[in-house]
Amino acid sequence: MTTPTHPRILLIVGGGIAAYKACELVRLIRKGGGSVTCVLTDGGAQFVTAMTLAALSENPVHTTLWDLKNEVEMGHIQLSREADLVVVCPATADLMARMAAGIADDLATTLLLATDKPVLAVPAMNMRMWQHAATVRNVATLRGMGVTVLEPDEGAMACGEYGPGRLPEPPAIWDAIRAMTGRDPLAAQPDFALADHRPLYGRHVLVTAGPTHEPIDPVRYIANRSSGKQGFAIAAAAADAGARVTLVAGPVNLPTPPGVERVDVETAREMAAAVDAALPADVAVMVAAVADWRAAEDAPHKLKKDGSGQVPPLALAENPDILATLARSPRRPRLLIGFAAETQEVVTHGQAKRLRKGADWIVANDVSGTVMGGADNAVHIVTAAGVESLPEMPKDRVAAALVERIVHALV
Repeated sequence: MTTPTHPRILLIVGGGIAAYKACELVRLIRKGGGSVTCVLTDGGAQFVTAMTLAALSENPVHTTLWDLKNEVEMGHIQLSREADLVVVCPATADLMARMAAGIADDLATTLLLATDKPVLAVPAMNMRMWQHAATVRNVATLRGMGVTVLEPDEGAMACGEYGPGRLPEPPAIWDAIRAMTGRDPLAAQPDFALADHRPLYGRHVLVTAGPTHEPIDPVRYIANRSSGKQGFAIAAAAADAGARVTLVAGPVNLPTPPGVERVDVETAREMAAAVDAALPADVAVMVAAVADWRAAEDAPHKLKKDGSGQVPPLALAENPDILATLARSPRRPRLLIGFAAETQEVVTHGQAKRLRKGADWIVANDVSGTVMGGADNAVHIVTAAGVESLPEMPKDRVAAALVERIVHALV
């Protein structure tokens, strides 16, 4: 696989007050070594001018489908195919609705319907518009079609309200573009690069990540040291490969990867319910370090020391085994992958766990060091065919390697 050294971006500027930020985005893309061709919608032209975008991009700006000079050569088809990535910024509620419905009544929507390249939509709208059921449905539809839809920022808006709906800042958008075009130095490694095509398009990948917190009383809980970084990296890599991704996340402080639908949970039982609700899925990657036990009864009030030196009894109950339950489910994913966090005999325990749980693969790793919470990981992929051991590397490269193997397994 190859990735573009100088990514070519087709930027569709929608009609919203945040359109002015598209000018800064063009500047960042150019500064980062990319080229930009801009398509300015009628709405976008109310906020920025074609002359401004042309000056910043140093390319002609396209505004209409009825440019006879270009259309003699079917210019709109050529435009839709010659870029490495199509970016819609800002993506208004109206524009995303038309994208989801497959409407092609102007240059922008016609390009979007005709393109065979990855599409990144960057929403910007009033918070109530973003949270409206129609927009929620349209975003889910677009993600199901393989479009990467960024989560908007939360903050003060031009209308005076406060909440989710602000356009992400241009540097964050540029980071997403870099990830999707393979510009990240790690993502650009030949063995791990997934951004130059979308081999998981049309697939649903379910990922669990992070720890679970099992309450003992209102201030204490049973937990582990899982940071969620590996699971989040796998969700991001699957989304970059075109999958519709559902990420069931335990209590972690990590940003949602672009294009990923996130479901936050706290306990093992909540995670089990969220996994069941997310089915069916083509692939399930159970990365979460789920607590094996919970307090049989969590106290309604904080447990207090009474000065006697006696430790209050803590009866434990076993939590649901999410991986084994999923393996037995009539809605079992085609490819079921579990993780095994071990401190000794890592491969042996991983092999035993694969058979005991009924998983297709077990990704076993040694967590006796700094893996939990750290940036790097070294894993052993245990399958029926044998064991593949990967060297220690950053967790996002582990994720890319695993997703690459998932792609091959589904072919």
